[in-house]
Amino acid sequence: MIQQLKALADDNRLLIISCLKKGECCVCDLVTVLTISQPAVSQHLKKLKEAQIIEERTEGKWKYYKLATPMTPIVASVVTQLTVPCFTKGACSN
Repeated sequence: MIQQLKALADDNRLLIISCLKKGECCVCDLVTVLTISQPAVSQHLKKLKEAQIIEERTEGKWKYYKLATPMTPIVASVVTQLTVPCFTKGACSN
């Protein structure tokens, strides 16, 4: 639980989680929303994955992320409070 709380204590990671409320996203989609570098986004994703807040799948050279299921009650409570930002998925040039 401590690892999850630490992962939730960052604005960029909360924004990633709010994006994932819209559904599965590629790293490039998140780079566009967060306006930080791809390596920085990847580090945030790594922390969320280690905290078992998100799940990852690979398709070809792309990695896609989604909210983990089931969620712990604490994570679920935070997720319900987040507003989904306006963004277009599919920013990657496949």
